[in-house]
Amino acid sequence: MRNLVDKVVTIEDRIPKLKQKRKQKANRRITITIICFFFMVITVVYLQSPLSKVSSITINGNQHVSDENLIKLSGLSDRTSFWKINKNDVVANLVQHEEIRSAVAKRKLPNHVVIEVEELRRVAYVSDEGQVYPVLENGKTLKALDDTGQAVDAPFLVNWNDGDIVELATELKKLPLGIANSISEIHHTPDDSDRLHITLFMNNGYEVSVTLRGFAEKMLAYPTVIRELDPTLKGVIHLDVVPFFREYKLSDEGGESE
Repeated sequence: MRNLVDKVVTIEDRIPKLKQKRKQKANRRITITIICFFFMVITVVYLQSPLSKVSSITINGNQHVSDENLIKLSGLSDRTSFWKINKNDVVANLVQHEEIRSAVAKRKLPNHVVIEVEELRRVAYVSDEGQVYPVLENGKTLKALDDTGQAVDAPFLVNWNDGDIVELATELKKLPLGIANSISEIHHTPDDSDRLHITLFMNNGYEVSVTLRGFAEKMLAYPTVIRELDPTLKGVIHLDVVPFFREYKLSDEGGESE
């Protein structure tokens, strides 16, 4: 009889604890339900608000193509949903531009987009009837510049046809920037022995005689040659076979001749 009473007492003691646990579980379920409900409400409000749209776009890496042009080409605007941006589509749109080599689009919270682009290098400029046309590293000649003052980062080409410009652009692309930036003009000066002979006029006053074949490799000797020259002397640096320097001589008319 004693054991039965003990069991009854034990069960009665546990009932309040069981009720309390059930109440706690019920409260947790209600709390979770309320949180989920408010989260859904906040999400709906957010998606309907301007905060879910693209608020700003930053373009990095561009030098010649304007931010406005690239943003328009990307297809993004302040009406674009931040969460529905297809980055692959944005990149595909951007690389359609003839001066863009590659692009990367990134989302940054809360609603900012960063676009990194890499432009094809402008390796030269062609002047024709007062208009200046950039030449890209792939040999493509672009439309004339609106502002000719932009043409300061590459040499001017003189007496070149379109076919040879493509080959020259390929060689200029291979040149180290330090050497490329030291060239002021590149003249196509063919002779009987070399249809692809060229003459370069350098920013430091020297003249370089060389052939277009293997031009980039031959120009690697140029910095070494000028370091060994007397800076007071001016003349022609020949780089066709063995590099050598020939000083200008005064002609009978008082001008300079090789």
